[in-house]
Amino acid sequence: MGDDWVHLRMCMSCGHVGCCDSSKNRHATAHARSSGHPIAASIEPGEAWRWCYLDETIF
Repeated sequence: MGDDWVHLRMCMSCGHVGCCDSSKNRHATAHARSSGHPIAASIEPGEAWRWCYLDETIF
């Protein structure tokens, strides 16, 4: 879309990569809501966490 992104997240169900909620378009959250895929992982260097959109928790 031509906008800058802040951090990238990867859907653990299908591998879709989207930008985080600090980015303008919030593609990772939009994907989780539209697909029902609940878990996304950070794919930033040095980060090894995942986010559950259903429980709104990090693990």
